[in-house]
Amino acid sequence: MAPAKIVIIGGGFAGVECARYLERQLGPDEAFVQLVTPDAGLLYLPLLPQVASGVLNPRSISVSLRRVLRRTEVVPGMAIGVHPETRQVVVRRPAGAECALEYDHLVLVPGSITRVLDVPGLHEHGFGMKTLAEAMFLRDHVLQQLDVAAMRGEEDEDRERLHFVTIGAGYAGTETTAVLNKVTQAAARRYFPKLESGMVRWHLVTRGDRIMPELGERLGEQTKRNLAERGIELICGASAKEVTAHGVQLTNGRFIRSRTVLWTAGVQPSPLAGHLGAATEKGRIVADADLTVPGLPGIWACGDAAAVPDLATGDGAVCAPTAQHAMRQGRHLGKNLAAEVRGERRVPYRHPDLGMVVDLGGMDAVARPLKIRLSGLPAQVVTRSYHLMALRTFVARARVAFDWAIHGLSGDDFLRIGYGDYDTHTIGGFEQTGCYLPAEDVPLALKGLCDPAE
Repeated sequence: MAPAKIVIIGGGFAGVECARYLERQLGPDEAFVQLVTPDAGLLYLPLLPQVASGVLNPRSISVSLRRVLRRTEVVPGMAIGVHPETRQVVVRRPAGAECALEYDHLVLVPGSITRVLDVPGLHEHGFGMKTLAEAMFLRDHVLQQLDVAAMRGEEDEDRERLHFVTIGAGYAGTETTAVLNKVTQAAARRYFPKLESGMVRWHLVTRGDRIMPELGERLGEQTKRNLAERGIELICGASAKEVTAHGVQLTNGRFIRSRTVLWTAGVQPSPLAGHLGAATEKGRIVADADLTVPGLPGIWACGDAAAVPDLATGDGAVCAPTAQHAMRQGRHLGKNLAAEVRGERRVPYRHPDLGMVVDLGGMDAVARPLKIRLSGLPAQVVTRSYHLMALRTFVARARVAFDWAIHGLSGDDFLRIGYGDYDTHTIGGFEQTGCYLPAEDVPLALKGLCDPAE
């Protein structure tokens, strides 16, 4: 029999873990594996705020897929359409040309994109924190505001440049605000003495009254106190109503003058989830506990794009869209897919939550490993140890550890590369959210396309 053709859509945690397992378990005569991804690197998203703050080098948190995968064919491109009836995927290559990939088994792990609500001005003036390019662009922009304000122009304009607003107090929003506040305050003290004390201000806006509820009430309150001590203003019970070039209007009626509005108010599954005609839950594909998609033979799903039953809790909930679950689900999917190819039994996914770690910059951190509450230095040790273990290669671990050590010894140079000197890029531009085909257009797009291997 010909080898089973397996196409994996997504080069994130779940996709890479699945491919690695399949490489180890299935021989070339059993399966031919292709992985479709826009980038040639596996980005370790939990450390993205530290790239924005300058603590880590961008290369340190992006692992080359060709270093991790040996037999999997990496297909550079964006999967923009899926047609389950003909078992084909539409892929847009980097040069713009489109091609079709055929599959026997399709693994849908495209991850998530920033959930951009219909807020006037957000697309034009908002900043995201989901890609490496966005993190580097944000750092450049923030440092540019300090550079310009240090020239002492109009006081109102200077304050506008030195007020920064983050919408969304989840993991990404809280960490990014904490570390960038630390950077901007240190830069103002060290290199911009002409700036008045207190001009640099960060505002963290959340709809609820808690920060990262997954931490629990006690650690959440401790995080609030930590942020308040740093001068970060927490604004509860509000969100963005309108974003302009000069500030953000909040839903509570307050207007904050600012040139920097960071949007981290949640994520949503990739639009590919809507191409299957499968049941969805809040946009995520409903998957069985063995990670197959009901009613669609040959299609598997996990990670952020899938609603997988959380059997460890036993309360009918689905697994949270976290890196922890994505990595383990990807590995488990590979195990079940290998069993399917060999005619063996599939096993349900079950994994207890190991907790949460949050790096607030410097020696400040909070963590809840195995329901044990930690803060300060002990939490920072646990947080950084977890990140080092989660990185996929020794080279990545060595680079990150080296960056941490050098930054701890020498501090930040507050160097601006110059991204902000060019046309502003939008959240949709960085994440290519407008590339996906409408589901009804996929059959038409497939006509005339061929497999790129032919």
